[in-house]
Amino acid sequence: MSFNVPHAIVKREDYINRVIPFIGKNLIKVFTGQRRVGKSYLLFQIMEYLLEQDPQVAIVYINKEDIAFSAIKTAQDLHDFVMREKSTNSKTYVFIDEIQDIENFETALRSLLLHEDLDLYCTGSNAKLLSGDIAGYLSGRAIEIVVYSLSYPEFLVFHALEDSSQTLEVYLKYGGLPYLKNLKLEDAFVFEYLKNIYAAIAYRDIINRFSIRNVSFLEQLVLFFANNIGSLFSAKKISDFLKSQSINMASNQVQTYSEYLVNAFLIHRVSRYDLIGKRVFETGEKYYFENLGIRNALWGYRLEDRGKIMENVVHNHLLFRGYHVQVGNLGPLEIDFVAQRAGETLYVQVALTINETKTMEREFGNLKKINDNFPKMVITLDGFQGNTDEGIISMDLRSFLLS
Repeated sequence: MSFNVPHAIVKREDYINRVIPFIGKNLIKVFTGQRRVGKSYLLFQIMEYLLEQDPQVAIVYINKEDIAFSAIKTAQDLHDFVMREKSTNSKTYVFIDEIQDIENFETALRSLLLHEDLDLYCTGSNAKLLSGDIAGYLSGRAIEIVVYSLSYPEFLVFHALEDSSQTLEVYLKYGGLPYLKNLKLEDAFVFEYLKNIYAAIAYRDIINRFSIRNVSFLEQLVLFFANNIGSLFSAKKISDFLKSQSINMASNQVQTYSEYLVNAFLIHRVSRYDLIGKRVFETGEKYYFENLGIRNALWGYRLEDRGKIMENVVHNHLLFRGYHVQVGNLGPLEIDFVAQRAGETLYVQVALTINETKTMEREFGNLKKINDNFPKMVITLDGFQGNTDEGIISMDLRSFLLS
């Protein structure tokens, strides 16, 4: 079955550079992430890279959102299609888009891995794609690369914009879904598009997949998270609050529905880490939106939410840069983010401004109480180019996002 790689692909170099070392290796390369963050175009980007190396390279492409592939419903269907379409005299590169829509897909992947003349790539819109039983079934023969909405530097490239405070404001308001480059950046167009993307995620990846009956509660829960970005909650606290608003749902159901939202990559759940006891707390987490544009389309872009939005975008940038992110607890004190990567730790506090003495003492004071030599940083909207405070860096948000 023939296909054409779309023209004028805007490259996302960070991701392609992470994939290149694994090209041709007997590992399944799995791209996961929220719908419409650009997973399909990353597959095209890899195809383009392969074609640049060898214009005659053999490629098999399956897109489960295309009716042309509707006959591929089961693992056996997938296996038979690939074996029928693959090259008989050279390595074939197989790309499968939205593989979670194929029943028992992991069985087919395991079987296809037995063929050394195949190189497998796939995408999925569910965080559980490689978890638990499936990961064990594939016996460590898969690597997962999570794809996020555009970072601020990527946003500038996609929209051909120069960095400025006004451009940052547009990014914070509309978020980084790649397709926005085709729309006029105005509320009427962007928010309508984003509401439709949210509806697709909610219905296809949550309501239909998990046969949810209480759709109204799910929508209220999403709005609750939109209003409470960066607040510390347990399922019981959320349940109790919603009951005070005449929305009744048991805490175990809140936990289940929250899990669905996380699995669909609509929100990120961040656990708390005890910096003294060196352990993860079992209860109490914070929640951040994968895409701030979707959050703002649902809840509104409000002046009083600037601190929450800023905290959300810092969290997302740390994820994009490959950090594992947790909330830090230091006795009664809180560190906004404890970010770990390759054995290194970065401590981050986020504040709209540190012009007030009390705010400055709190943000810098908490970091000063951490007894190690890893870098520490306070990020604000204020621009400041000067000395550190006992080694703690003060950095404005734009500089942080461009770093």
